[in-house]
Amino acid sequence: MCLVALAWKVHPRWRLVLAGNRDEFHARPTAPLARWTTSPALMAGQDLQSGGTWAGVDAHGRMALVTNVRDPAIRVPGAPSRGQLATGFLQSPDSAEHCASGLLAAAEAFAPFNLVLADASACEYVSNYPTPRRITLAPGLHALSNGDLDEPWPKTMALKRRLAAWVATGSDDVAPLWAALADETPAPDDHLPDTGVGLERERLLSPAFIRNDRYGTRASTLIAIDHAGHGWISERRFGPEGVFEGETTLRVGPGA
Repeated sequence: MCLVALAWKVHPRWRLVLAGNRDEFHARPTAPLARWTTSPALMAGQDLQSGGTWAGVDAHGRMALVTNVRDPAIRVPGAPSRGQLATGFLQSPDSAEHCASGLLAAAEAFAPFNLVLADASACEYVSNYPTPRRITLAPGLHALSNGDLDEPWPKTMALKRRLAAWVATGSDDVAPLWAALADETPAPDDHLPDTGVGLERERLLSPAFIRNDRYGTRASTLIAIDHAGHGWISERRFGPEGVFEGETTLRVGPGA
């Protein structure tokens, strides 16, 4: 993903709530959210170029998401797909804590990434930028884009605030979260980060929802998992210039 906010163990009903956008080149082949035929317990969209996913869940209510870290100065030739970090957890029997701990040794083989893994017990953050590290996330609100955890980029903090406001209502009406992910408000130039891609590119990437003919928001995802491991994952898909292409919702939990 390229923008995500999550609420961990703070909502009156949901153990985990996630709202996020995947931004990508529109030409990159992608399969929509579905139960994977090769791993029926896994529910996610799929990057058909590299085989992984950006965000998904399994039938037991475990969740994984990955974002890249935007630093054009770093190149890792032959690096494995970062999307495999998310699918690897969801296809394994390992706990989030065990998987996060084990990934530290292999983290430097990948291009820069942020990874969040969650199960019934823990929500773990792993990154290899600038060096491999792991943080067990405390209950609360957390947010990521293509920088550090809770780095104060305008769109990251805006989505985190809107998720916090939604959690405070105790509501199950997710319309405000879809609206937050669809926000096309650009950030003022003096608030933009400098990630080495130039001012015009920073402007393009500054809204939560990016509308462009070549690169933009391909999918918006909401996930809600309760304390028993039941819930749902929902995806809205978009084509060039933000044209709506479909929506899918899958139930999560044993027997769903």
